[in-house]
Amino acid sequence: MHEDIHFGGVLISSFVGYALVAFAILLALRFLFARIRLSRYVANAPLAEAGIYVCVLALLIALT
Repeated sequence: MHEDIHFGGVLISSFVGYALVAFAILLALRFLFARIRLSRYVANAPLAEAGIYVCVLALLIALT
């Protein structure tokens, strides 16, 4: 997905596509985090989720 996305005649950077896919993966992971009660293991759960989002986004960019 290294090319720009054409959406209604507007060119959108491929980074936006990667960010949306990473967000969808994070939504799926949030269900898992709720099941294992992530907040018990980290001091700041939203900060941990933000870090995981950045890691997922970086992996998507690096592996595609």
